Formats: sequence, structure tokens, C-alpha cells
Amino acid sequence: MQFDDDADLDTSEVQDTRGSRIPGGGVTVGGGVIGLIVLAVGLLLGVGPDQLGLSSGGHRPAPPVSSLPQLAQSCRTGRDANAREDCRVVAVVNSVQDYWTQEFRDRHSTYRQAPTVFFSRQVATACGTATSAVGPFYCPGDRKVYIDLDFFDELRTKFGASGGPFAQAYVVAHEYGHHVQDLTGVLARNQDGRTGTSSAAVRTELQADCYAGVWAHHATTAPDPATGRPLITSLTQADIRDGLDAAAAVGDDRIQERFQGRVNPETWTHGSAAQRQQWFHQGYRTGDTAQCDTFR
Repeated sequence: MQFDDDADLDTSEVQDTRGSRIPGGGVTVGGGVIGLIVLAVGLLLGVGPDQLGLSSGGHRPAPPVSSLPQLAQSCRTGRDANAREDCRVVAVVNSVQDYWTQEFRDRHSTYRQAPTVFFSRQVATACGTATSAVGPFYCPGDRKVYIDLDFFDELRTKFGASGGPFAQAYVVAHEYGHHVQDLTGVLARNQDGRTGTSSAAVRTELQADCYAGVWAHHATTAPDPATGRPLITSLTQADIRDGLDAAAAVGDDRIQERFQGRVNPETWTHGSAAQRQQWFHQGYRTGDTAQCDTFR
């Protein structure tokens, strides 16, 4: 995956709180084995940590202490995105939101942008306080995507994904798929707390995978509003394989087998490795959001 070296990055879409502390933030989930189990349950859930029982007991989230000026200085152009991981995620956020802005406009609707928050170790959100063990997530309470960038190393070392820049892009695009679901009312209609292979939770996650694929289909053709050129200039089949591999690595069956030693479909919340790959590929192959109706 390559970005246009001369394209400008918009760091205003990312809040960088890495290294900041949460005043009075009592986090109920720690690291180690407990953290891994929680990660296995909550990975890429797409809803806030309160849904996982991770709320810190009613603490209001403290305003993040942002290091945005530093991020803006480091991540100026596509050349920076080709060289640095944090700048690459900024560029993916820009590309994903540019696509959805145009998609909503084409459907005579308005896309409301959602910031991505970079954090380290723990973060306070409108959905409660969470640690990095939750993995990347979307909080509908404040309409923000939260990512500890260290997760991308864990995706490879703990979950067995092949890694690569597009594996990271898939994760980001998946979370913004949940934002689209929030804007269109899908999240609100499908939070009944049930689990299982045909549950609303699984269907919601698979649709977000499909939406990630739809973005990937258009990533190298959708023009950047500022330059008129696509921000992403190259997306290879090897990149897509990395995305499919990441989708499989976070399938419920793969996670349960790796961390529990057995597979229990009745507790699934995200879908199997094969299903996640199938729906990402469905979106990528068709480039059509109408083909992402996992609820039919």
C-alpha cells in the first residue's frame, strides 16, 4: 500500500493522547492473562467498553490531553505516511472518511466525521474507561474510534496475522464501518446482547468487515478533495491478502481455539475466520454497500 508522496495529511481527524494520563481513572481490567481473555472477547467489537463490563463505574471521561501539534509536525504528507506507522494510520483515516463523505453525498445524505483517538495503555471515553486489552473499538457515545497502536504488533505476534500496512488499514476501516452503522441506525437496532453464529452482534461485525472491503475497492480511485488525486496510489493483491489474513486472525473460532483451546459457536460475537474473510471480500469485489446486507 502506497500513498501519494505529495498529498497533504489532515491530522485534525486524529486526536493523539499517547502518554497522557487519565485523572482519577480507575480501570477495572488489567493486563496479563486477564487482559488477553478480555481482548479475545472484545477484539474489534466496535461498541464501547461498557458493553464488555469495562466501565470504570460512572467516571466521566476526562478531556484528552492531545499532542496534536507534534502529530501535525510529524505527519504532513503522504511521504510521511509511507515512512511512519502513526502517519500511515492518519492517512488511512483520511482516505476512509473521504470515501464515506462522498458515498453519503451520492445517497443524498450527510456523513458526520468521527475522530480517531490514539492512546496508550488506557483511555476514558463516553462509553467508560478501557485499557489497551480491549483492542481497537468504536464508542457510539462520543462517536470516536480508539486505537492503541501497539495492537498492530499484537495482531501479528499474539493472533498470528501476517501483518503489513494493509492489515492495519483493514482494522481502521472496520471500525469506521461501525461509525457508518451508527449514523444509519444499524448499531442502535442491533444491540440485544445475544451471541451465536446468527446473532445480531455477528451480523453487525460482518457488515463492518464488508464496509471495510467496499472502502478498499474504491481506495485507489476516490479522489482526495484537496488534490483531486487518490491519496492511496497503490493497493496490491498482496495487500488484500494481508487484509484477509487479518480478518481471519480475529475470527471467533481462531481466537477461541488460540486462547481457550476449544471452539464454542454459541458464544460468537464476530463470526468465524471464513465468514469475516468472505464478507470483506464481498465488499472488496463489488464495491457496493448494498451488497453488505448481512441481516438478510
